[in-house]
Amino acid sequence: MQIRIDFADPDQLADVTGPKALRCTFEAHCQTLVAHRPEEVVPLLDRVEQLAHQGLWCVGYLRFEAASAFDRALITHPADGPLAWFAMFDRARPWPDDPVLPHTHSSVPTATEVHWHPPLARADFDTRMARIHQAIADGEFYQVNYTAALNGDFSGDPLMLFHRLQRAQPGGFAAYIGTGDEQLLSVSPELFFDWQEDRILTRPMKGTAPRGTTAQEDLALAQGLMASAKERAENVMIVDLLRNDLSRIALPFSVQVPSLFRVQTLPTVLQMVSDVQARTRPGTTLAEVFAALFPCGSITGAPKVRAMQAIRELEPEPRGVYCGSIGVVHPGGHATFNVAIRTVTLHGQQATCGIGSGITSDATADAEWQEWQTKRGFLTRASTDFNLLETLRCEAGSYQHLPAHLARLQAAARHFAYPFDPERIDAALHQTGDGAGQGAWRVRLQIDARGQVQCERFALTDTPQPVRLALADRCFDAAHSEFTRFKTSQRAHYEAFLPIDPAIFDTVLYNAQGELTECTRGNIALLLDGRWVTPALTCGLLPGIGRAHWLQQGRLVEAVVTLSDLPRVQAIAFVNSLRGWLNAQWATPARTAI
Repeated sequence: MQIRIDFADPDQLADVTGPKALRCTFEAHCQTLVAHRPEEVVPLLDRVEQLAHQGLWCVGYLRFEAASAFDRALITHPADGPLAWFAMFDRARPWPDDPVLPHTHSSVPTATEVHWHPPLARADFDTRMARIHQAIADGEFYQVNYTAALNGDFSGDPLMLFHRLQRAQPGGFAAYIGTGDEQLLSVSPELFFDWQEDRILTRPMKGTAPRGTTAQEDLALAQGLMASAKERAENVMIVDLLRNDLSRIALPFSVQVPSLFRVQTLPTVLQMVSDVQARTRPGTTLAEVFAALFPCGSITGAPKVRAMQAIRELEPEPRGVYCGSIGVVHPGGHATFNVAIRTVTLHGQQATCGIGSGITSDATADAEWQEWQTKRGFLTRASTDFNLLETLRCEAGSYQHLPAHLARLQAAARHFAYPFDPERIDAALHQTGDGAGQGAWRVRLQIDARGQVQCERFALTDTPQPVRLALADRCFDAAHSEFTRFKTSQRAHYEAFLPIDPAIFDTVLYNAQGELTECTRGNIALLLDGRWVTPALTCGLLPGIGRAHWLQQGRLVEAVVTLSDLPRVQAIAFVNSLRGWLNAQWATPARTAI
């Protein structure tokens, strides 16, 4: 059994008693309590509370399907595992000093990966969205939290995947629970409740926006999130639900909302959160707290009973620990539990992770679908190793546009929280460049998650011009991915568009709005209405170094170019820092398609 808890200390208001930071591991458990039937859950929680008051640490979880233990009207699918599970420990041990990457002598495979299967089909998603909207129009509920499970094939070390998930989604309320039969890897940013003495705090998270590419864009997106009538309505519905839930265990007039519509910046998303707090009545038990609050309204909808009935109708399988709760009861009774979102469950080589969002009357299928893709960002980061990457042109030991390449690399390191050591990078570049000799070389510079630097060189030959470019036969769904905005070794989304015909140099990509973005290995320039333009960064593309050079020189200007503009294009070129400006022409099949 392996258990690790990393509960952060989020920013607190002066008048709120909030969760304290807890970063520890638990070993050598005293006993384990398991509930398989609804009638066993409340006695289990009573026993957990009793043992905590006797001085034990109690760590465990409740599955989403435990809801019926507290209210028979909260119907769910049959559970796929224990409804509740807790282990007890004499003490908490310090968090181990784990490496970022596995030891080479480890008995587990060094390649830790999850290959996620294609998600719910868009047509099925749209059908369910239409059903939800009709139910809202019929007055059945105001909001429902609709989710679907992502399934994948896992190999490697579960703890290593947990480390990666934490790096992709730092802070919050993270927990690793390995029970033997399953491993729970939760990096939830959402607090369910923190209950200490008679003070209880909940922090519902409702309202999502993607991260921007700059601090200015982040600020604008955060302001837009706070100003969005739809997102505010979604958040306040759940705040009102939790106020009502808390009132069941609260002293009269003690339920308060000290913070409303606050935006938290996470690595892949912006999330709107609110604080709801109260003072609990004397004699309130842990089981009564769960009976009042579980499941958290942010992952059910409002009103809760009808929303959960709709969830049972819409979703074909149990949620499991996802949307349940994982937490710790300290010696003495202080309890802190997360809402188990951003949570991966492993059974052998099978991985599962739920993704969802709150649907209200003004939610659109396109926006909610995009929100799901945004929320998946932490999984993309964590599911495989990747390095930060720069490809440079070296001639006679001299690197072209070196300051620009290093600045872009440092920005990527800052974004992904990778170590960046200028001295180590400089030494690697010098060693590689000093031995390059005459001629042109392609130098591949990489930084891994530990900050280790790898530098390789390859002979570079001239490229005959004009090169032939083909238009993609479908839109590039990853246009706004962080793995498009930053250059890394994670390139499967580009490789899916590589030309099969060796006579075609590269593929021209376009986003879901029909806006041209870039090629798979460089940027594109188009002579349109008498001026050379290149797609704007807002269309979703890598900010190429060669592109930036020609923009600075005035040869290029940014513009939004759509598929409908292509018949007016007078000339095209492929642009990157490695090969410079290459005159191009459309491949015949692509030109016909235009």
